[in-house]
Amino acid sequence: MTIRTKFGVVATCVLAAVGLQSCAKREAYLITDTKELASQHESNTSHDMLESMVKLNENTKSLINANAVDWQISTADDGERQLNIKFNAALANKPSLTINAESTWDFSLNDTVAVVMDIDNPSSEPVHLHVALTDVHGKKHNRNSAIPPHSSASYYSLIKGENVSLDTGMRSNPKHWDTDYTQLIWRTGSKEIDVSKIKSITFQVMGVMADKYITVRDIRAVRPTSFIQDSAKHIVDEFGQNNKIDFEGKVTSIDNLRQHFKEESVELQAQLPTDRSKFGGYLNGPKLESTGYFRTEKHDGKWALVDPEGYLFFSTGIANVRMANTSTITGFDVPDAYVKSRVSTDLTPEDSMGLNRLSNAAAEHRFEASAIRANMFTSLPDYNEDLGNFYGYRRSVHTGTIDKGETYSYYMANLARKFGDMTVDGVLDKWESLTVKRMQSWGFTSFGNWIDTRFYDNDNFPYFANGWIIGDFKTVSSGNDYWAPIPDPFDKKFAERTDATVKQIALEVKNSPWCVGVFIDNEKSWGIMGSPESQFGLVAGTMALNASNSPAKTAFVEWLKNRYENIQTLNKNWGVSFVSFDELNEGFAINFNSTEAIQDYSELLTFYAEAYFKTVADSMGKYMPNHLYMGARFADWGMTPELRSAAARHVDVMSYNYYREGINPVFWHFLEELDMPSIIGEFHMGALDSGLFNPGLIGAHTQELRGQMYETYMNSVIDNPYFVGAHWFQYIDSPIAGRAYDGENYNVGFVSVADIPYKPFIKSVKRVNNSLYQRRFEK
Repeated sequence: MTIRTKFGVVATCVLAAVGLQSCAKREAYLITDTKELASQHESNTSHDMLESMVKLNENTKSLINANAVDWQISTADDGERQLNIKFNAALANKPSLTINAESTWDFSLNDTVAVVMDIDNPSSEPVHLHVALTDVHGKKHNRNSAIPPHSSASYYSLIKGENVSLDTGMRSNPKHWDTDYTQLIWRTGSKEIDVSKIKSITFQVMGVMADKYITVRDIRAVRPTSFIQDSAKHIVDEFGQNNKIDFEGKVTSIDNLRQHFKEESVELQAQLPTDRSKFGGYLNGPKLESTGYFRTEKHDGKWALVDPEGYLFFSTGIANVRMANTSTITGFDVPDAYVKSRVSTDLTPEDSMGLNRLSNAAAEHRFEASAIRANMFTSLPDYNEDLGNFYGYRRSVHTGTIDKGETYSYYMANLARKFGDMTVDGVLDKWESLTVKRMQSWGFTSFGNWIDTRFYDNDNFPYFANGWIIGDFKTVSSGNDYWAPIPDPFDKKFAERTDATVKQIALEVKNSPWCVGVFIDNEKSWGIMGSPESQFGLVAGTMALNASNSPAKTAFVEWLKNRYENIQTLNKNWGVSFVSFDELNEGFAINFNSTEAIQDYSELLTFYAEAYFKTVADSMGKYMPNHLYMGARFADWGMTPELRSAAARHVDVMSYNYYREGINPVFWHFLEELDMPSIIGEFHMGALDSGLFNPGLIGAHTQELRGQMYETYMNSVIDNPYFVGAHWFQYIDSPIAGRAYDGENYNVGFVSVADIPYKPFIKSVKRVNNSLYQRRFEK
């Protein structure tokens, strides 16, 4: 095998001079001789060549902008020019390299366009690479793929054509272009960009734990000519699996399903870790003060949870252990008259509900609402048969080809088949027992967030409770609002709904010592770092409102009146020209050209955050004083220093969702300043060897490699003195046709849709969990 290195040298392995590891285990991945790759490229007849977009020559150097990246254009032994890129992990959280067009690239005359590039990965680790095409209007078309270790292959982004904007209700669609090239997976930004004026292409990695290396060659535009007709038709078989391909663990019959269950039942009798206390704490460690409930303490310079008996506790577990996200939209609907409407006193968001099944009488009026969805399934059961018990309904969705409709849970149907029990309650009872056994056998110390409330009554495994504050209170826009607008914490109704939420959680938890703490809300779009406009979007959104209809705006105006002695000083600092403070009550646009104004925006954002977190903390203190308030699980893309500092004054544990390769120091610099116990609420890695079309937010290639990446991530958390736990998202793979709420169709489960555990992955998980406490507290 020949692979080009960073310096353009063709070698059997990679050079120690560039800091890369050996080629051990390379046979497990895609390995292609570069001459063979060139031959494949020349013989590929599924497209017409349009043009080479990037000419790798001396002139290209002036068109490249790089951030925390070393790069070099070199010549290989076959005379081909190549761009060698090293992403420096220690210098930036998101190292990137951008190649600008000399003018712009114009593909407007072609009906279908794909950008193709040849990429080598000479290292022994995958490179989760993001590739973005940006037009002159600033719109970005972002895709990514995990480039396998020791590999050489061609990748493409389809940027124009019928399939680009096709809405199937899935996060990632099956390949539409019939080619051996690897499809870069759609991620974020604008699917449709101005293909007549594309100005740049960017290569980026995010949140990596070690330097990453790739070589890029022959970036070209092509016109695909060979397509897979009805590529989404009949992609789901009777068990909810990929109907088009075979893969390890695919179920072929009910007998096959039950045989898997029989074999696993024997394995679950394995010896549990012997160093655990009753509540899962470190039995061999020091015994601290016991309070009868979980608490936090800094011990020997490391933050820790302490279990009810006083033993040091570190929370490893799985989030989203529930049936709410196992359903997929079938493409059928019923008239609104047959659907029960939501009411203002509801406490459960639509995506967190169970099946919410329609009656058989309502189903008699079902009609096809989306042909593309209805045709995805090889078969769906009749409502009146046993498997029809697992239909459901969603009255609203976040994203999808239809905004409401019938759902079906293949996962629950498969449980019914293997348990031999076709009732919903019977399935849930048996599933609950099996799930707890798995958590214990796999070495976890607790559940994570978002677990079925039926687990709250157990007395043998710790868990975290969850609540959402929903209702008819006022909201504010931050300009992002990915999941929803931000609550207005100055609205009295917000406090009322907070109390209602926490009271309900308290009723469910019943003051159980097995409940570690409570997460309230999730991944709010508080603000995005990168520019004052995005960081203080919530302030801008509030000031744009009229005070007569916004408690937050009223509170902000009062804050400014107390801040400034007269309107003239405010005008000078903010670059505005109000006659009196009363004019502030009207909606207006703020500007970001003044240092003094931006300082005020920062303090106003803190003022807002204090109101939100204090309201929730006060409610927790009233109704659940014995349980930890775990915060709102900040997304790394949706938090600011103001929000973090305000939260730290009111929560017991800071919580973050971080979908990267590990706890990379360049991002987590603020932990020392906050000096708070912290927890990872969500992370995951997925692979494409499971039949699904999308590996998840962080990709791998095999279940074995997925396990290795899990070990890297978890060890980085365990070794960090501020973290007290980390929770994987999620227990069950997403439906292959996409979860009903937003179309996620990721291989991120510990078990498949057929409830078959991923053994190679779990082997690595058990290795981490079984040495957890020694690594954390004995080093």
